[in-house]
Amino acid sequence: MTSTTSQQELYGYLEDRFACAQACTECARMCALRAGVFDPDGTVELERVRRTGIMCAEVCDATCRALTEENTRDEGGLRVQLEWCRTICLQCAQAFDTRPGAEESAAACRACARACTDFMAVLA
Repeated sequence: MTSTTSQQELYGYLEDRFACAQACTECARMCALRAGVFDPDGTVELERVRRTGIMCAEVCDATCRALTEENTRDEGGLRVQLEWCRTICLQCAQAFDTRPGAEESAAACRACARACTDFMAVLA
């Protein structure tokens, strides 16, 4: 943000940043819950979905930390982190779409991807 940024723009920026961090936290929570679901059949497909959920949770957690650090001033690095998070969340949502009972987790992933996209627009 530049020194000429209005107070209203700054508030909007911080609100969008918080909304994105909050969506990342919720997505990470839902992915961690889904990753803990035990499949007695141990199918390869479920293992792929589980690993995708774990990776998504880790990326969302890292993104949330980046968004909540006050000293994060590198918008380029933040944009890369947000794009990575958005991409992983969409991949995870697609993986969850293949699992019965994972609709809420898929929705959390898509909400996080939207929040990342919205926040990137603010950085433009």
